[in-house]
Amino acid sequence: MDASIKEIRQQVADLHAELPRNDLVVWTAGNVSARVPGHDLLVIKPSGVSYDEITADAMVVTDLHGNLVDGDRKPSSDTAAHAYVYRNLPHVNGVVHTHSTYATAWSARGEAIPCVLTMIADEFGGEIPVGPFALIGDDSIGQGIVETLRDHRSPAVLMRNHGVFTIGRSARDAVKAAVMCEDVARTVHISRQLGNPIPIAPADIDSLYARYQNVYGQEPAA
Repeated sequence: MDASIKEIRQQVADLHAELPRNDLVVWTAGNVSARVPGHDLLVIKPSGVSYDEITADAMVVTDLHGNLVDGDRKPSSDTAAHAYVYRNLPHVNGVVHTHSTYATAWSARGEAIPCVLTMIADEFGGEIPVGPFALIGDDSIGQGIVETLRDHRSPAVLMRNHGVFTIGRSARDAVKAAVMCEDVARTVHISRQLGNPIPIAPADIDSLYARYQNVYGQEPAA
């Protein structure tokens, strides 16, 4: 298990660099977590730590109720939300939280991002939904994430008046979803300044989603 945790710590530390690189966070906001395979544990960023200070050794390990298991710093204030997702969505192995500007602006309006771009159909399988308002500090946010995404194809949810949470089969997949969520949020916002975006037909959304999820990209190496 020690080797597994060491590897996940490095992965999570490396993935945190993608958040400022893609302009998804400011100061110390935002976080990435990953489930430790085969164990009821997760690795996450410590609370209030600058992105310049993030290293594999700085990452903390908690159980799936947010209790510190390994590390000498307090876990992220969003740990309870991440832990709730892992407890209730066993297929999820990565969770990301950002306050990226355009996507968070949609969350402030309590408005889903409509499926008006092929990229939205590809990655999100339809609109990017809005989750309920919830206070930080316990697993209320996690409950809202699970409630919204459990029966939805989208790996992203806009938590009302808060920001973006994304999930994935890996932490890298969750980071990718966060990057793409902000990109389409910006594009659809600009489109609405020009007029009314044209929705994509449901059958075409299904076709685009199936192709992207099952055909696009390279086959895994043998």
